[in-house]
Amino acid sequence: MSKKLSEMSLEELWQLFPIFLTEHQACWKEWYEEEAASLRAVLPLDKVKRISHIGSTAVETIWAKPIVDILVEISEACDIQSMKEILCSNGWICMSQNDSRISFNKGYTEHGFAKQVYHLHLRYEGDNSELYFRDYLIAYPEAAKAYEKLKLDLWKEFEHNRDGYTEAKTGFVSEYTRQAKQKYGARYDVLEKREFPFWKKHDIIDT
Repeated sequence: MSKKLSEMSLEELWQLFPIFLTEHQACWKEWYEEEAASLRAVLPLDKVKRISHIGSTAVETIWAKPIVDILVEISEACDIQSMKEILCSNGWICMSQNDSRISFNKGYTEHGFAKQVYHLHLRYEGDNSELYFRDYLIAYPEAAKAYEKLKLDLWKEFEHNRDGYTEAKTGFVSEYTRQAKQKYGARYDVLEKREFPFWKKHDIIDT
């Protein structure tokens, strides 16, 4: 009988869910859009300020892990724990949490990755550095390719060490996020108060 994920050691989890990179897949955008629609169906829309596709799967020109990252920004007035309860009751598994950030996954099984795999990052509005980094990579192909090369170089070294892989990228991500914020300024500052959730009033969702 297979162990439950909750019974596995970190080393066992890393073996079961190795780092794996692949060329960009058009279906990743569809996966994001499907899951974003599902989130809008279960979360209180008056509390959700923005849902965004982040991470390398949102950058069409580079290789990425086939895991779609979603950022959900909620109102400062919202109880983040109540949002956690809703997500956990709708198929999301909590990976880590503190007072202002909670991370979830979907698509991790005792037998390895499912066909569609997601990470969801629940934050308060304005905690969104990943949006700047994403936009910069999309706007500057040379930076995107440098990031891709870094990831490909690290892939085999850290194939079964997700923490090491993430840590090895930190300097690059931090530097280009700094440049992006300097360039884009207040692009993703806290949203102004509006009568309706912004996607209903303006029909836009970040992708």
